[in-house]
Amino acid sequence: MLQAIATILFGVIAMLILPLPYKFRYKVITLWSKFVILLAKYICGIEYQVRGLENLLQTPAILLCNHQSAWETLFLQTILPYQCWVVKKELLSVPFFGWGLWALEPIAIDRKKSSSLRQLVEQGKAKLKAGRWVVLFPEGSRVAPGKLGKFSKSGALLAKESQMPIIPMAHNAGNCWPRNAFIKKAGIIRVNIGPAIYPNTLTTDEIHQRTESWIKEKLPL
Repeated sequence: MLQAIATILFGVIAMLILPLPYKFRYKVITLWSKFVILLAKYICGIEYQVRGLENLLQTPAILLCNHQSAWETLFLQTILPYQCWVVKKELLSVPFFGWGLWALEPIAIDRKKSSSLRQLVEQGKAKLKAGRWVVLFPEGSRVAPGKLGKFSKSGALLAKESQMPIIPMAHNAGNCWPRNAFIKKAGIIRVNIGPAIYPNTLTTDEIHQRTESWIKEKLPL
């Protein structure tokens, strides 16, 4: 129920503020995200603990995170400055939720097209240059707690071509906010944020391996 209500509110608010400047839209949706996180705490008993907040840089970077639920997308909205997600293009067509995504100007890719990787890299470089963080879920879709899906190298390639650092993040949000589950579970979500991985002297494969290894090692159960 909480997720359904939050999604509808998200879409309605996004449609109302869509004609307004991006920064205003971003701040409004950030307030909404904080509100939903608070609702989850007081209604569902979902709290969280974060380690490594000091690793978030003052300048734009690429954040790579495992994907278990909708919770982490809300959470990232509350701790990062201006950011944009890399999302599947079809999500923009989802009523209410897709409208909200439009308002945040994501990088929307069609994974069926061979040009999608180049699109991600070029648009990602432009977003970073404009002062926005780029958030990727390298597994591509939500994965059950305690597991990791196959990691795409797209984030590592973006880091190498843009020469911007990667910040890795691992969490267990799926324990409390399971994918495709109506009922949320009370508990503590644990979030680990790692130190920056700089691409300067690394190959794309090395960046990819370091990021995936860190997330796998720090993945809370």
